[in-house]
Amino acid sequence: MEFIIGAVGFILAAIFLYLIPILWVLFSRKVSGVEKLGWVLAILFISWVAWIIFLIVAPVKKA
Repeated sequence: MEFIIGAVGFILAAIFLYLIPILWVLFSRKVSGVEKLGWVLAILFISWVAWIIFLIVAPVKKA
């Protein structure tokens, strides 16, 4: 039983760690609209590398 609780905790922690970059972009005020959607899709498909690029270059176009 303790193994199952530990495994579930590990899985929940892994899911939370996976969602951190996505949530960061969603609540960011650096970008909006379609550009925000593009960054979220990039994070989903390219993962953490896209998030690091987002932190460095966003916003791509100055308003």
